[in-house]
Amino acid sequence: MAFIASNFAPIMFVGLILFLILGFPVAFSLGAAGLFFGLLGVYLDVFPQAILSVLPLRLIGIMANETLLAVPFFTLMGLILERSGMAEDLLDSVGQVFGPLRGGLALAVVLVGAMLAATTGVVAASVISMGLISMPIMLRYGYSRSLASGVIAASGTLAQIIPPSLVLIVLADQMGKSVGDMYKGAFVPGFALMGLYIGWVALLAIFRPKMVPALPPEARTFREPNGHSGYLSLAVLAALSTAIAIVLGKNMEAVHTWWQGVPVDFVATDEKIVVAMCGGSFFAWLIAVINRATHLGLLSRLAERVTFVLIPPLLLIFLVLGTIFLGVATPTEGGAMGAMGALIMATLRRRLSWSLLRQALDTTTKLASFVMFILVGATIFSMVFQAADGPVWVEYLLAKLPGGHLGFLIFVNILVFLLAFFLDFFELSFIVVPVLAPIADKMGIDLIWFGVLLAVNMQTSFLHPPFGFALFYLRSVAPEKPYVDTHTGKTMEPVTTMQIYKGAVPFLLLQLLMVAILIAFPGLVTGNLDKAVQVDMKAVGEQMLLDLNQSDQSPDFDSRSPLFDNAEPAGGAGPGASTPGTSSNGLPGAPDSGVGADPGDPMQAIQESLGK
Repeated sequence: MAFIASNFAPIMFVGLILFLILGFPVAFSLGAAGLFFGLLGVYLDVFPQAILSVLPLRLIGIMANETLLAVPFFTLMGLILERSGMAEDLLDSVGQVFGPLRGGLALAVVLVGAMLAATTGVVAASVISMGLISMPIMLRYGYSRSLASGVIAASGTLAQIIPPSLVLIVLADQMGKSVGDMYKGAFVPGFALMGLYIGWVALLAIFRPKMVPALPPEARTFREPNGHSGYLSLAVLAALSTAIAIVLGKNMEAVHTWWQGVPVDFVATDEKIVVAMCGGSFFAWLIAVINRATHLGLLSRLAERVTFVLIPPLLLIFLVLGTIFLGVATPTEGGAMGAMGALIMATLRRRLSWSLLRQALDTTTKLASFVMFILVGATIFSMVFQAADGPVWVEYLLAKLPGGHLGFLIFVNILVFLLAFFLDFFELSFIVVPVLAPIADKMGIDLIWFGVLLAVNMQTSFLHPPFGFALFYLRSVAPEKPYVDTHTGKTMEPVTTMQIYKGAVPFLLLQLLMVAILIAFPGLVTGNLDKAVQVDMKAVGEQMLLDLNQSDQSPDFDSRSPLFDNAEPAGGAGPGASTPGTSSNGLPGAPDSGVGADPGDPMQAIQESLGK
């Protein structure tokens, strides 16, 4: 028993591994291990019994955590948009735009995956919807089965890192950081990862063109009556919208001055970007509405279709993320606005039904319950683990690593990468992050950067053969048997599991490359955060001293004012009067020698503090 008591923390960690190996659900494994070792620790006097009395308060704190309310809101928003046909319309429209290019369909999948990530935040919804819609089209026109599988699975995982990602909400909560800051930090890395995906597809289009053929002319459905493609009209509209956004961004101070009626000299960069992009998008949508209402022929069929499909979700993204970035709304409030906006969009598209709403609410409830149960189990385990000085044991182990900060980061990322073979991102966030984050904070590592780095690494859990969840999602919708294509009437070969695994490996390597890039260039994360305001307290004290000196020289200044002197006016002793052998505060000490020695004198207090 003495051995168990002296090595309680490592034995507790091994016990959790055994619980997981037995195949119990993670949430119940965490809770059972925490309660078992909690009772054992009390029995062995490792920690007092009072530790367990704190548990109900910790659980009530979870239920009262308003930040976690953003999880069901963003989930509901994404499910409503996905099930109302938005993903299908986006893939159809963007596929028509890029279809004539080699690899155009794959590029469309990546771009739509990024847009779905910015609206849904749910990996399963993105992978399944794109697998159902784009997989048959890509196979129909001769795309490599492994590439088609890989690009669909990888694009779906962008919902892991591009805001409003659910894992970023959880990471921010576990690290005690702002969700808005976590979103700002993940913005550039998320789209940089999308750029790596696009670069890989572009390389294949150059060096392996047979893997990514272009759409044949007969597959390009949006054409003008005269046979033209309509790209010129789309390019002109995009150029005009971009120009308006740029002009609006550069003149934002003048716009604020006109709107508020008072001179405004400075507008934050975040606000400029959000408002400018909203203005440019709204202009394009307004032109499309006028064109459809008046039949003036201002836009081609392709331009009008792309505008009506792209602009509503873009405006919803700007509304939700923009208000969070600007500090107008909390993540929970932003998620609520997003869910309401998704309901309005689905209603306007005439896609909202009781069946759709019931399915979305059912799935949202299941996911939210899943998250809460894991969080409850993780809280029980972490509370007991901390009571047994587990973080001290982990910190001692990691402090022995060679290489300092770099060695710590390399070890942590290798550990998370290996654990991602068996655990999903929620489980990693609740088990690993509470242990690692305090150590990183003590080492002086920026926790926002550390959280985004872990989020990118945990993204690999979706693409790990053979346990990647995105691969499972894609396997559930990819054809397993030969089938007859409905458009061509040809018999198509199925997509094998090994082809899905093979297609995921290049994108998995790109994710690891992104981890290395973030370690090498932390400014990709920290450069987007609001700079901390540095206050020179010495300069503030000197200014206060100067102001007091100036007031002292003023004829209206009375140094005997009760504000600056606790002594009673002449003529009697009061509470502030001093007696021989005591100071003016009534404590034993040397007698006060005058006003300059009075502890109530603010000038002397400031001078003494500056002297220290």
